[in-house]
Amino acid sequence: MMTATATEIKNNFGQYLAAVQAGDEVIIIKNGKEVARIVSHQSSVSFLTDSLTGVLKNDYDDKKLSKERIEHRESID
Repeated sequence: MMTATATEIKNNFGQYLAAVQAGDEVIIIKNGKEVARIVSHQSSVSFLTDSLTGVLKNDYDDKKLSKERIEHRESID
């Protein structure tokens, strides 16, 4: 992971783009605060699909999950 100021990014965009293409992440800092992150397209898609697994495919049964939670709670009580 790399960090760079907004000015550094502006002046050396090609260098940072090449780093991202090589698999690095770049955090952009402006006025001492993190404001953005540049990641490869593949990394961003992978992150989103991993975090939404099940939701996107709608491969869950909310009624079944609710019933299981109720049964589990009743067994604890």
